[in-house]
Amino acid sequence: MSTDRIIAFVMAGGQGSRLQPLTTARSKPSVPFGARYRIVDFVLSNLVNSQIRTIYLLVQYKSQSLIEHVRKGWTISPLMHEQFVTVVPPQMRTGEQNWFQGTADAVRQNIDLIEEHRPDLVAIFGADHIYRMDIRQMVDFHQERNAHVTIAAFPVPLQEATGFGVIATDPDGHIRQFQEKPDNPAPMPGNPTQAFASMGNYIFDVDVLLEALEETRKRGETDFGGHVLPRLLKIHRLFAYDFAANEIPNIKPYEQPVYWRDVGTIDAYFEAHKDVLGAEPTFDLFNPHWPVYSSGYQGPVVKVLGGELRNCLLGAATVIHDGVRISNSIIRREAVIEEDVELDECIVMDYVRIGKGARLRRVIVDRHNKIEAGERLGFDAAADRRRFTVSESGITVIPAGKVSYFARDSREGAGSGYAE
Repeated sequence: MSTDRIIAFVMAGGQGSRLQPLTTARSKPSVPFGARYRIVDFVLSNLVNSQIRTIYLLVQYKSQSLIEHVRKGWTISPLMHEQFVTVVPPQMRTGEQNWFQGTADAVRQNIDLIEEHRPDLVAIFGADHIYRMDIRQMVDFHQERNAHVTIAAFPVPLQEATGFGVIATDPDGHIRQFQEKPDNPAPMPGNPTQAFASMGNYIFDVDVLLEALEETRKRGETDFGGHVLPRLLKIHRLFAYDFAANEIPNIKPYEQPVYWRDVGTIDAYFEAHKDVLGAEPTFDLFNPHWPVYSSGYQGPVVKVLGGELRNCLLGAATVIHDGVRISNSIIRREAVIEEDVELDECIVMDYVRIGKGARLRRVIVDRHNKIEAGERLGFDAAADRRRFTVSESGITVIPAGKVSYFARDSREGAGSGYAE
């Protein structure tokens, strides 16, 4: 394992326009996932578990929710001054008149942080995906090949590669060409049925990165994928790291061995939640050898007063009343599900009350909502579309509401003031 000094920049300013209305008031990385996490927790957990603990989270779009989440849940060590996750918004420094214009521009505007730490390597990772990854294995690959830049690459079926940035490589991983959403993607060496898709995760030798960032300033370039990497390919050693070779301890036999999902659309986000459900989930969120960390919520446990629950995940402090029928669903924390409610394939976020007798099927309910008693959602797409967002596959999405959790009866166990 590498002992080089590494700092990380996590690109967490994504607007997430295709996830509307879940991103109306928050950035894409701060969108909730599962019964207790947010999307950003996965990349941060991967870095921390990989012993990379000097982490700068570069934020921009509607970042307050993300800032609060990091403040409450991501204090690594108050004693070790180089073990931290800290949020860095655009600084608008003297001579800088713009917000972050792209990934490379965001790092360039914070070049002083690199110079302050004097690392050997810089990891630049996105914050928009659900996955586990031992990043040290990618670092080892980088060093073994004397690479200047290494790009994480995920094998995808050749027919699906037209929607990705494709990396053409030699058998040893040496990159020879970048293809942006090509009509005829280059297949992987030795596997004509698949292509390497860029994951947007990079390891840079620090000197190469600093030189490249200075060049971006002169050229007015803003993006790693669109500008910096194609230019570096002509003069430096760039390699693709095969993410399929990454090994995580304690992966169960029933899991997908190497799991990575882009949850950039409502339908992809909804489908990824199915992967964490069931007795043998495709992506098992319980792995003590490679945990996914999140906020240290201090509220009470879930309370189930009755009903029938099948294949569900329930967040802390949620109250399930008698006569409820819930299947294939995820209920986050401090929700109240009243009597005789039926939920099928639903995602119910924090501080939501579902009124007595309501029926919801294939519905996402964002936080701070009250669904009225007897409501029917998810059964008539045309009717739902007149009131809410309905995805291509027919998922009804209720945007975040304004119901205060303090207005709830704390005697029920929800709305007790533990909110984050």
